[in-house]
Amino acid sequence: MAEQLLSFSANRRIITGLLVNLLSSICIVFINKWIYVHYGFPNMTLTLIHFVVTWLGLYICHRMDVFSPKNLPVRRIVWLALSFCGFVAFTNLSLQNNSIGTYQLAKAMTTPVIILIQTTYYKKTFSTKIKLTLVPITLGVILNSYYDVRFNLLGTVFASLGVLVTSLYQVWVGAKQHELQVNSMQLLYYQAPLSSGFLLCIVPLFEPLTGDGGIFGPWSLVALMTVLFSSVVAFLVNLSIYWIIGNTSAVTYNMFGHFKFCITLIGGYLLFHDPLSLNQALGILCTLAGILLYTHFKLVEQEEGKSRLAQRP
Repeated sequence: MAEQLLSFSANRRIITGLLVNLLSSICIVFINKWIYVHYGFPNMTLTLIHFVVTWLGLYICHRMDVFSPKNLPVRRIVWLALSFCGFVAFTNLSLQNNSIGTYQLAKAMTTPVIILIQTTYYKKTFSTKIKLTLVPITLGVILNSYYDVRFNLLGTVFASLGVLVTSLYQVWVGAKQHELQVNSMQLLYYQAPLSSGFLLCIVPLFEPLTGDGGIFGPWSLVALMTVLFSSVVAFLVNLSIYWIIGNTSAVTYNMFGHFKFCITLIGGYLLFHDPLSLNQALGILCTLAGILLYTHFKLVEQEEGKSRLAQRP
């Protein structure tokens, strides 16, 4: 009876964590898009507020013993913090200047770019099956972008920069976690305030501080509350990702990611009335098929690797 209660309690915590991640990951896209469309809030300032609230949230988690910080030399995470700024800022600019469908599909190009970076600079090898899955992913993104009636050069530039910097960030995060022997929350605890400091210096150069469109401009209470809410949701995304990876399997996390991918696309077309042609729908299905195949082959290879290690004397 006690074992059943413990099992039920554990399953309930996992379901709760998955639901928090589902709702926060989908909400952050729609809330940020809403802020850009209806309030015109400055992008980099929004990113800065997100960073500050994320660090405050992590500090509260630290005080509640959710995790233990580890002393890290600042000079060893400077480039990581800068790439974090670029990754979030360019991703938000892509969302601001593209339809949600194009924004979401562009993010799928992160996988091919990461493989290219790791193959070129880290001499890492990938199987032919993994490389072939990049064909439908890339083809689907190109197909969707070509037939997107809201396609624009500026949005494409921001999406491309977002993919490049996000890929670099993800590669560096993995390398830094291994190098410094820290988990993602310990790394983010130092990274978030450092990134906030960089953005604090940069924001006045690119965005007004006062007047229309400035952080100290005549914003309505509703607009400010929406920005604050989006910052809390952004923190919940980071926290729930860490919790899911630590308490479930890679299969659960990846499959759940595909589900969020589909829900976000559907929500974009329903909430913001993004036009969807047949060719765009085919592009989305093509990309999704490539992502599913990539995940399947990657997880199979990981399991085979674990089996070979277990069989060694």
